[in-house]
Amino acid sequence: MSDLATLETSILDQIAAAGDEATLEAVRVAALGKKGSISALLATLGKMSPDERKTQGAAINQAKDKVTEALGARRDLLKSAALDARLASETVDVTLPLRDAPAEAGRIHPLSQVWDELTTIFADMGFSVAEGPDIETDDYNFTKLNFPEGHPAREMHDTFFFHPKEDGSRMLLRTHTSPVQVRTMLSQKPPIRVICPGRTYRIDSDATHTPQFHQVEGLVIDKHSHLGNLKWILHEFCKAFFEVDNINMRFRPSFFPFTEPSLEVDIQCRRGKDEIRFGEGEDWLEILGCGMVHPNVLRACGIDPDEYQGFAWGMGIDRIAMLKYGIADLRQLFDNDVRWLSHYGFKPLEVPTLAGGLSS
Repeated sequence: MSDLATLETSILDQIAAAGDEATLEAVRVAALGKKGSISALLATLGKMSPDERKTQGAAINQAKDKVTEALGARRDLLKSAALDARLASETVDVTLPLRDAPAEAGRIHPLSQVWDELTTIFADMGFSVAEGPDIETDDYNFTKLNFPEGHPAREMHDTFFFHPKEDGSRMLLRTHTSPVQVRTMLSQKPPIRVICPGRTYRIDSDATHTPQFHQVEGLVIDKHSHLGNLKWILHEFCKAFFEVDNINMRFRPSFFPFTEPSLEVDIQCRRGKDEIRFGEGEDWLEILGCGMVHPNVLRACGIDPDEYQGFAWGMGIDRIAMLKYGIADLRQLFDNDVRWLSHYGFKPLEVPTLAGGLSS
């Protein structure tokens, strides 16, 4: 019995000294394995007399239970210590921001955002959107819009022309979206109320001009439209687009072949060192041209100017995007710089609405 007590104490000491699960497993096998020391003692019970088996068997089984219990306790302690060590070595800084979800990773280009904004505003006023091809005829781009022969815009230094056809006519990249107005008047009967956003092309390139840019034009044709209606539409558009409660506008006489009378429109602003604020200040900034549709344009499109009249306007989408969002150089809109887009772009789910805010 003294030998059993000594063996038990030795095994318990080895269990307590085990520094990892591998060492503990070796102690378990040495004590309780098929050829272990306690297993060997249990194997001798069959050769003992009933009285010896009764006393020694109980003592050996009690020693086995103590060793098994000590092994379990030590194993749990080693697992807990191993987990603590792993957590300490694999610490995660939970204060870091979450990564954007895939739906939040991309950005809407400012031009696409502004296109949606102005479409939302004019749709609320009852305008529909009209579209046309980028490659136009000289007739739709110039002649039906009352451009005379020899006008500078019809020359190669201003317009991208294609090679002449066999009949001498030349296709071109449209210089404005006004041909869409022509196509609309030729295909629809008044009343007409449309906006025409799209790409346009001119031979021009500097900090405020690019060979390809974007315009939006508006057209209203009916029997009673007048300049007062035009001024109200433009005033309401500027208030909604620049998101101000009030804005002063100034209309100056001008000349365009396709309107008579023609007007340039300035809006009130305050020019700061790094920004322009609208609806306040003493400065003025030109943003668009407009006027009553010229009778010659109506006739060319099959509309009787003695029965119908209308007004039109046009502005650069790129230009008003720069003004609203503080973009200094027009060429940045087309540089394809992801860093720039991350700064000026909009999240995919930020859909502009008049109720929720255009650029919130």
